[in-house]
Amino acid sequence: MSPEASAPHHAGRQSGTEGAAGARSLAAPSGTCYLVCAGVHYASPPLPGPDDLTIAVDGGWAYLQTLGRSADLLVGDLDSLTEFEQGAEDLPADLPLVQLPVEKDQTDTKAALRQGQARGYRRFCIYGGSGGRLDHTIANLGCLASLAEAGDRGWLVADDQIVTAIHNDSLSLPAATEGIVSVFAYGGPAQGVSIKGLKYELDGATLNCGYSLAVSNQLIGQPAIIEVASGTLLVVYPAALGLI
Repeated sequence: MSPEASAPHHAGRQSGTEGAAGARSLAAPSGTCYLVCAGVHYASPPLPGPDDLTIAVDGGWAYLQTLGRSADLLVGDLDSLTEFEQGAEDLPADLPLVQLPVEKDQTDTKAALRQGQARGYRRFCIYGGSGGRLDHTIANLGCLASLAEAGDRGWLVADDQIVTAIHNDSLSLPAATEGIVSVFAYGGPAQGVSIKGLKYELDGATLNCGYSLAVSNQLIGQPAIIEVASGTLLVVYPAALGLI
């Protein structure tokens, strides 16, 4: 496996902060960094606002092209682009590219998240990051957890559901009359877990990985809050609620 630091950049291309992918920008943007991956797309990413950043993750570039859209940056080893009969030579000359080696110690999505973090972004929404290969979906859940543990927020858009993660934090859900909400401990025990405003409530519980106590809870038409005092939770909720 090749170390992350050995990842080459495409000849003649500059992305601005490739060399400082692990560092924070001094001026944190107020917008959202959208990652468009090569998995199954259950929804299209919104048109970016002036403070947003769109990163195509490898074959996600081809998906954006089907929408008639571009990206601010392309990150990947370009292996999934070949599935669309495209290669580096087919990319626009002015598209910033961080080309990674095929053999590396991180996924393309993880590398793309680090590029967004280096630019100061704190909010990340992943499209096309579920479905298809299960191993990539699991890796992306880990990305959500690592974002939360760094004090950032991430969302993974799935089929009629969104997954997010919180770490030593709380998540407020708006009132909705129907929908399923599931909560999982990630990376170790989650202590002081409280769930209020859903059909089944918890107060200061401890959830362990693999423990299904908080699966298939229900929205009941009132605001709800999920809180963890110590640890990380993955929260799955209806996509109709949006990014919360």
